[in-house]
Amino acid sequence: MSSPRHPFPIVVSVPRSGSTMLRLMLDSHPELAIPPETGFLLSPQILAAQHDRDLCARLITGFPDGAPAWNDYGIDASDFLDAARHLAPTAGLADVLRLFYATYAERHAKKRTGDKTPLYVTAMPTVASMLPEARFIHIVRDGRDVALSWSKTWFAPSRDLAVLVAQWSAMVREARREAPASKYLEIRYEDLVSTPETVLRRVCAFIDLDYTDRMLDYPDRAAGRLAEHQARWASDGTLLVSQPDRFHQQWRTTRPPLEERIGVWRTEMSPADLASCNQAAAGLLDDA
Repeated sequence: MSSPRHPFPIVVSVPRSGSTMLRLMLDSHPELAIPPETGFLLSPQILAAQHDRDLCARLITGFPDGAPAWNDYGIDASDFLDAARHLAPTAGLADVLRLFYATYAERHAKKRTGDKTPLYVTAMPTVASMLPEARFIHIVRDGRDVALSWSKTWFAPSRDLAVLVAQWSAMVREARREAPASKYLEIRYEDLVSTPETVLRRVCAFIDLDYTDRMLDYPDRAAGRLAEHQARWASDGTLLVSQPDRFHQQWRTTRPPLEERIGVWRTEMSPADLASCNQAAAGLLDDA
């Protein structure tokens, strides 16, 4: 009988909710390595190939289709594909995923690993069915602050703040409705910023990991970890976002958490935008 697997932490959220900060905190633990976001299980093509070991590995190294992110992980694609071919003939997607995470952890001399893919927030049942050891940590931030931050990124689906708050509301509601109860922990961004040790102790207990103060020192390592984020290119050679721009989007994580980043909507949002955002949230801002 195989030994039970360690809980596998996956940080999920609406984008711009503090998931990178939480990833870096967890990654600062001496036993835990968290790669840049993956999203492999958001791909219908990868899920459809789940029983084909070699095809799964090839699709993962080329994900997302048209703008692969594989270079972010620092793993040689040829070596990974060769290692996948040496898995059991009956191996499938779950085995290939575990190989990827184990390879990443080994590269960083860590015993355990996890994931930080915000958009898994609406795909938790799918991820849990593939990786039963998954434990989801959902970080929730005030939707008005999320919208202000999200609207300034290259990957924002809209520049309209009310549209972004409506999407935030829909995603948070779906996450709470679909989350596997025993595998789900919800934390607040605002609490993580103001009382990080208290929140991180909860997170560590949830994933069976001893708490260490080294997690609070994440800014010391942040710049080096963020350097993994390479430029993203489309398959036609078009630059989607440069490495400096990707770093700039996350630069605040190189500093200790600042409580003044809580409630920035109070000074940065116009009365008209605030009214439209409150309406778009359909009451969720009152109890989020």
